[in-house]
Amino acid sequence: MKEKVVRVIILFVGLVIAHLGVSMFLLANLGSDPFNVMIQGLSRWLGDMIESPFITHGNTHVAVSVLIIIVLLFTDRSYIKIGTLICMFCGGPIIDVFNLLLGSIITPESTMVIRIVCNVLGCAILACGMSIVIKSDAGTGPNDLVGVVISDKLKKKFSIIRVIVDACFLLCGWLMGGAVGLGTVICLFLVGPVAGFFLPRSEKVIKTVVERFVAPMT
Repeated sequence: MKEKVVRVIILFVGLVIAHLGVSMFLLANLGSDPFNVMIQGLSRWLGDMIESPFITHGNTHVAVSVLIIIVLLFTDRSYIKIGTLICMFCGGPIIDVFNLLLGSIITPESTMVIRIVCNVLGCAILACGMSIVIKSDAGTGPNDLVGVVISDKLKKKFSIIRVIVDACFLLCGWLMGGAVGLGTVICLFLVGPVAGFFLPRSEKVIKTVVERFVAPMT
């Protein structure tokens, strides 16, 4: 039980780091990440088919996340943990806090060089935080679980699988009318490889932290 608490805390730290990166990425205003391009395209496509005030980006995001969890419940529910719910419900508020803190520093009026640098740094920070969340072994967000599960089942490198999964998200979203920008392309080719670099390193650090804090308690 004590180890689970430590791992959930580690997950939350990783979540905060990851969403700092997401906030920098969004404030740079150079395009959405591949998953949100798909969500945007899907919400537009559904909006054209069904005229309803409930067809929004946020509601579509939640619906797709729930669908991913339902699929995992019937295939391999071991991936669904308390951290999955934490990621689902805490990610948005954390981004809002960082947007408030950084919104006057990183703006659409900033020079293109600054926006590109913030976009690249944001993707790298996102990847680092994501690796902490994944290796916390306390769960991870539904959209990230897609790459994690496929990587585990096929026994292929996460970095490669992540790029392929993101490319599929991007293609589906673009075909349905989602907006693609320079930041989208940067995110597509940067997040997977950087996460692949950090994953083994985060695993070692987390193992050390868990051993240090859990052992004295037992």
